[in-house]
Amino acid sequence: MTTTGEEHVTARGGPWWWTRRRGAVLDGGLAVVSAVECGLEGVPFAREAGLPVAVGVVFGLLAGSVLLVRRRWPIAVVLVAIAVTPAAMGFLLGIVGLYSLAASEVPRRIIASLAGMQLVGMLIVMFVRVRQDVAREDLDVGDWMVPFAAVTTSLGLTAPPLLLGLYVGARRRLMESLRERADSLELELQLLAERAEERAEWARNEERTRIAREMHDVVAHRVSLMVVHAAALQAVARKDPEKAVKNAALVGDMGRQALTELREMLGVLRSGAEGAGRRERASVPLAAVGAAAAAAASRAVDGSEGAAGGAVEGPCLSEIDELVGQSAAAGMVVALSVEGEVRSYAREVESTAYRVVQEALTNVHKHAAGAKTYVRLAHRVSEIAMQVENEPPQEAASSARLPSGGNGLVGMKERVSALGGVFVSGPTEAGGFRVSAVIPAS
Repeated sequence: MTTTGEEHVTARGGPWWWTRRRGAVLDGGLAVVSAVECGLEGVPFAREAGLPVAVGVVFGLLAGSVLLVRRRWPIAVVLVAIAVTPAAMGFLLGIVGLYSLAASEVPRRIIASLAGMQLVGMLIVMFVRVRQDVAREDLDVGDWMVPFAAVTTSLGLTAPPLLLGLYVGARRRLMESLRERADSLELELQLLAERAEERAEWARNEERTRIAREMHDVVAHRVSLMVVHAAALQAVARKDPEKAVKNAALVGDMGRQALTELREMLGVLRSGAEGAGRRERASVPLAAVGAAAAAAASRAVDGSEGAAGGAVEGPCLSEIDELVGQSAAAGMVVALSVEGEVRSYAREVESTAYRVVQEALTNVHKHAAGAKTYVRLAHRVSEIAMQVENEPPQEAASSARLPSGGNGLVGMKERVSALGGVFVSGPTEAGGFRVSAVIPAS
């Protein structure tokens, strides 16, 4: 970031009160020239005042050297210049001192007062000097010549440095204001960039969560049913060969469907990344990945891998019967009841309702194998409600020992909340578990 003010001063680094070394050199040079001038002008002053010449020279040297502090104490420099004006010395001191005062941060009323004092003092001194010179040379000039020369000389020695100092001071303040404004704008831009980066990181995290949820919903249910069927197949392989063959066929169908859905999702993600790489030679934005993953996850594939071309868009509420039938085929005792007038809803509403029922049934397979389960759907005026409740699991029921990542309930709540719905889950008084959700119809 561009630095001004104190940081700028520190970077330049000058001795004492100077911000730059060249400023110190300039003031030192002006002080030497002014001291020499005042020292030379102190010689005639000492003679006219009846003082030793050395006293006049030392007085002039001290008065002229005050110019060294013109940046630090400009008022003192102007006061010294006014004080030595009757001695007809310090013309450079007065000019530079008045310029430094006008260019400084001193209030305007003080600048005007000191400039007026110096003008009046210079006018009086010049009037007396010009009149003495005219009388000494016995020149024949008009009465207007002496005041005209005094006024023009005094104005010429005070007005230009005053106006130049005011201009330089105003310009300096304007530049400092512009630097401060540029620094503040740069700081605001940096803050905006940080906030944009935070929002981008938040968006990436949201898309990662969304992708994980979609992949979980696509694969978890079918894989869970596969594990349940595999466990049943192991149990009846020798006792009931026909049932074993049936379970094996179901496991194969489930596996093919899960692979097809997973392959579609990964294909969309990979094609999106390759397309972005060709366009920008960069990674595909996570927002696009999340949208593609959601689109892939919302397609339910029926049949085997060879019949994948006949897929229909879904999932939707009309497929709840098939979903319940798959769980029943896996050995679950499940009952479905529907209340209200069946109608169609927005795609995201039907997809979310389907995923809630699907994940709830998957949890029953995982944690309450053999428990009787009730699936209820209620079509209301402005909303759709669903509830999946299972009784306590039977102690003698076999368990497929399915692993749980603890993300199913979280994913369901995120889906329902995103649509402005209400999601509640928890154990029942009878020892079972209940999952309930209400989603607005629009």
